[in-house]
Amino acid sequence: MSPRIFSNIGRRQFLRAGGAFGATAFLPRLSSAASARDPRLVVIILRGALDGLSAVGPVGDPDYAGLHGDIALRLEGANAALPLDPFFALNPGMPVFHSLFKQGQSAVVHATATAYRERSHFDGQDVLESGFAGPGRTQSGWLNRALEAMPHGDRISAKGALSVGAITPLVLRGGAQVVGWAPTNLVSAGDDLATRLLDLYRHQDAALGNALSDGLNIDRIAMREMGSDTKPRGGFDSVAGMRQAAQGAAKLMAADDGPRIAALAFDGWDTHANEGGPTGRLAMLLSGLDGAFDEFKKGLGPRWSDTAIVAITEFGRTAKINGTVGTDHGTGTVAFLAGGAIRGGRVIANWPGLKPAQLYQARDLAPTTDLRAVLKGVLADQFGLSAAVLGEKVFPDSAAVRPIQGLIAA
Repeated sequence: MSPRIFSNIGRRQFLRAGGAFGATAFLPRLSSAASARDPRLVVIILRGALDGLSAVGPVGDPDYAGLHGDIALRLEGANAALPLDPFFALNPGMPVFHSLFKQGQSAVVHATATAYRERSHFDGQDVLESGFAGPGRTQSGWLNRALEAMPHGDRISAKGALSVGAITPLVLRGGAQVVGWAPTNLVSAGDDLATRLLDLYRHQDAALGNALSDGLNIDRIAMREMGSDTKPRGGFDSVAGMRQAAQGAAKLMAADDGPRIAALAFDGWDTHANEGGPTGRLAMLLSGLDGAFDEFKKGLGPRWSDTAIVAITEFGRTAKINGTVGTDHGTGTVAFLAGGAIRGGRVIANWPGLKPAQLYQARDLAPTTDLRAVLKGVLADQFGLSAAVLGEKVFPDSAAVRPIQGLIAA
């Protein structure tokens, strides 16, 4: 399992109650954005560094097959890749994403990366989620700061953001309200106990009482929308686990009183050995991500049309396979966009080429698109955040990185 990011969280910031209170709440001030639509945004963190060349293969590049060897995607034979356009093809483990692509509801950004150019998982994930150009700069994440920057008082700020899983990822930590939900094996506590605990906290510690109230509200929505069957069927690095996480998040976000912004983290993408290409470990992981897209579409129902999902990773992997039929830590990779709000049916890429002189440090796919430009474009079009706010507050010191326009359908 790839390294995880943790931070010290004080008692007033973090509350996790057992049983029916399988929710966490992060306090401070609320914020939001005004919009004529009812937009939703889901950010999926793929921890471990995704091999973008085996996820979306540049089958039209004459140097691709030789570099990527046995795990390169091919358009013919068993387990053939799914064509996206004359140059790129999708891993066959992602038929749902391919169908969305053909419907104009998914897109790929290729040869993308954060500003980070080393190859440490820990630091790479820190940069990916903090939104800063380098590691160790902050204990807040860009998605939380985006929520803080939205106008106060409307339906987005009032519901806060949703963190799915036992630990809130760095991307969602900060001053804006975040509530957490995770499937639990614990026996549910009764409403009477919940009421007494809530009364106790409100008298002893008002902030902690409000946190518990937010957590209980998310649990009530979960019980209402999903029933009592919340027993986990696998971790978030399994196909079933990814589907279950997405299923729960979708139903919570589809509710009129549910959150509009969510973040999930899926582990296990560190494929140093026996990676597989169209089949094997990576294809299995991609099928789990594909299942998550499927669950979001089904679970969000009519809300799907206003939803954007972004799946991102800390960096890519080497262009050339290693001696254990895997790939080592690299640089350029892919970002997946999906949702009814996405202007899809396209691969967005300034392709750098795969000849030795074109590789980054003679080993990696060279990044030609700053991932912050992608994220800024989504935030600008979904929530109306200005370039100044995005360049100064959400992604500090990044004014030179301009948002990609037109990622969201008009």
